[in-house]
Amino acid sequence: MYPRISDFINDVFGTQFTWPVQSYGFFLALAFLAGGYVVWLELGRKEKEGLLKARKALPETTASGWTDRLVTFFTGFILGFKAYLLFDDYASFAADPQSGLLSLRGNFWWGLFGGLLFMGLSIWYEKRVSASKVKDDWIRPRQHTPVIILIAAVAGIIGAKIFHLLENPDEFTKDPLGSLLSFDGLTFYGGLIVAAAAVVWYGNRNKIHWRILGDSVAPALILAYGIGRMGCHVAGDGDWGIVNLMEKPQWLFFLPDWLWAYDYPNNILGEGIPIPDCTGPYCFRLEEPVFPTPVYETALCLIIFGGLWHLRKKITIPGMLFALYLIANGIERFAIEQIRINNTFEFLGMNVTQAQLISVLLLATGLALIWWFRKNPEIKETHD
Repeated sequence: MYPRISDFINDVFGTQFTWPVQSYGFFLALAFLAGGYVVWLELGRKEKEGLLKARKALPETTASGWTDRLVTFFTGFILGFKAYLLFDDYASFAADPQSGLLSLRGNFWWGLFGGLLFMGLSIWYEKRVSASKVKDDWIRPRQHTPVIILIAAVAGIIGAKIFHLLENPDEFTKDPLGSLLSFDGLTFYGGLIVAAAAVVWYGNRNKIHWRILGDSVAPALILAYGIGRMGCHVAGDGDWGIVNLMEKPQWLFFLPDWLWAYDYPNNILGEGIPIPDCTGPYCFRLEEPVFPTPVYETALCLIIFGGLWHLRKKITIPGMLFALYLIANGIERFAIEQIRINNTFEFLGMNVTQAQLISVLLLATGLALIWWFRKNPEIKETHD
């Protein structure tokens, strides 16, 4: 496995250097970029179809202008404050960037310079736009994409962390602050639920009906999830399956052996047994091979994405595509849970996982929405 992107480059080209870029973080960023591009395309298409309309921009008050500048300054301050670590002790930061980013270490003067630089560039850009002879006072639907992605990212991480701690309360008990600040342990469905609520709230504020918004983000959600799962596999972050000592079936002769059972060498968790003659921080592999479930999920997500992408122009009832996403996502995750490692709890006399329970709820919600959308195919509310 390759916990860091530089580990992959070093393995391929025989180089020896370290970048402070974790593989999972790289794939997570790639997932948001790919998902954002799909949302951008779909919001633009919805506008062309007349389902969404451009809105007149509200005049900016002095108070809101200064609020934006303070946010810009604070963002630049944080980036500058932490950028100091790259130059102060690059080797330590590259080896464990998460600890550095989540600590109070940094440099005030670097932060002040970054804050003033960002705020200055923001003011310069505002004046440049104001001086332009052509000024667009209309906000097109696809222009909301960056904010939608940002809200989904922040709310998703918060939700994923909350649901993970609900599933693993002992982690919070042992180290409350550390468990909250750590990026380890994120539950996808928790992120999905909280992010969905936050995005719907933003859509309502900007006159984007939730059914249309749901259809616009449905293909992006499953695509981003699939890309993120590949990051889990490359990093070896523990989201793998149960032990698989079975012989690969003959009808799967075309698949490489590691797709049937894999021991995740050099996994980022350091789980398993030591790898002989290995040096460095990630020198362990699993003692027994497991199902590489993240790869299976990536493949299934790409298939679902292809199906949703094919149907997006054929389905005319608003919200129906999102309902199909919920059904497909619920079936996919429920199926993969059968061979995936996860915490279980007793529910109605059965041992189930949190993901299995939510999968069933997503499936039921999707079916209920299809029934309701068929009875109410038109959106009655107006948002002009």
